[in-house]
This record gives sequence, structure tokens and C-alpha cells, in this order.
Amino acid sequence: MLETRDLTIRFGGHVAVNAISCAFAPGTLTAIVGPNGAGKTTYFNLISGQIKANAGSVWLEGRDISRLGVSARTRAGLGRAFQLTNLFPRLSVLENVRLAVQAAHAGAHRRGFNLWSVWSDHKSLLRRSDEILCAVAMQEQADALVASLPHGDQRKLEVALLMALESSVFMFDEPTAGMGVDEAPVILNLIRALKNDPSKTILLVEHKMDVVRELADRIIVLHNGELVADGEPAEVIASPVVQRAYLGVSAEGGV
Repeated sequence: MLETRDLTIRFGGHVAVNAISCAFAPGTLTAIVGPNGAGKTTYFNLISGQIKANAGSVWLEGRDISRLGVSARTRAGLGRAFQLTNLFPRLSVLENVRLAVQAAHAGAHRRGFNLWSVWSDHKSLLRRSDEILCAVAMQEQADALVASLPHGDQRKLEVALLMALESSVFMFDEPTAGMGVDEAPVILNLIRALKNDPSKTILLVEHKMDVVRELADRIIVLHNGELVADGEPAEVIASPVVQRAYLGVSAEGGV
């Protein structure tokens, strides 16, 4: 589904991401871990197009998307949440979702004017928008202005927009950061639900190792911009070198 080949970025004399080659399959959740400054978010930015690589390439479903900008990568199916907020604060929750659904079905509106097709499409958009709001348990906030939502609900809405855009790849950068203990489980439950879809590929940057242990099918570890470990969670977490140097785990096993 998604692959990076020798992906590299330099800032001056500093190599932030150094020739990372990695493939991510549908139906899997890969956790990307490592200490602060390891290059995790920079790697995400390279994949999603926020920054341009000095070398290497990004491939999505067998297509080289390295020259595409952020919007074009999103339309291709690459969904990025929680790094840049793409909400319309002065619109309602339902209006935000409806716009995303409409964007995903924009091709259907280029067929020329037809009153029946316009009405049929409108009903379809409304139905799909309602389905997504139900999926993220936000039916009761459908008419609420996004600006009035608490932090946790805004993050739920971001997931809803990625679902509405029919993303094939979901990228979550510390999805529970800044959330209260009562809010975080809601986001994690949404990610669990996405994992049940074998057509979706999920990438997760997360510092909370209890979350990583529960959700990840695979862990890759970055350090100083390099890929230093890749494997099943138990194998990677058990590595003494990874525990000591990359995950910040003490000899007693605490994080």
C-alpha cells in the first residue's frame, strides 16, 4: 500500500531522516517510536508532503507520489491527522463532514446538470455524512459549531474527515497528546475500529508504550534519523538496546 525508498532529508549539515526504506501493508498498524529528535515527525512530514525530500521517493499503491503536494496526496488516499488541523471552526460538525464527503465524490458532479442526479447525490451525501457521524459517536454534536467543541471532540472530528475522504492510509501523530483520561479512550477506540478494516494501512507515532503494545502489529524504531529496528512488538520491545537507548525504558521495565 505505502512504501518509502531511501527517503532522506537534510537541514543544513544535519541529516534528519537518513535513507529510510520501509513498506507498510494493508490491514496492519505500524507504530513508529524513538526518542525526541529521532526523526519520527519529520518522516511523517516527508510521507504526507509537508516537506520535500532531498533524496528518495514515496510510493502509494504502486504509484510514485513524490512530486505531489499535500492536497494531491490526500486525494490519492493518504490521510494525515493531528499534525495540522484541517477543520472549519465556523461551520457545524455536520457541515465539515459533508464537505469532506462531497470532496471525495467530486467526480460525480462533473457529469453535467441533471436535476434528478443532483437530488440523488445530495441525499447520498447526507446519508454518508450521517453514517460517519454515527461511526465516531458525534450524532448529538452534528449542529454544534466546531469552534465550540472541546479538544477531544475536535480530534474525533479529524478522524471523521479522514473517513469521509475515503483515505486508504491513516497517519496518526501522537493522537492522544493533550487529551484527558476520559477523552483518550474514544480516539483509541476509533483507531481500533479502523484496524478492523483489512483495506486500511495505519501508521502511528506514539510515546505511550502501553498504547503501542495494545494496538501495534509491528514496531519500527528511529534513532538519529535512521531505521534501527523493525519487527513484531514483543521482539522489538524486548531488545535491550531498544529499551535502553530508544524507548527510555529503565532496567526495571518502566517507561
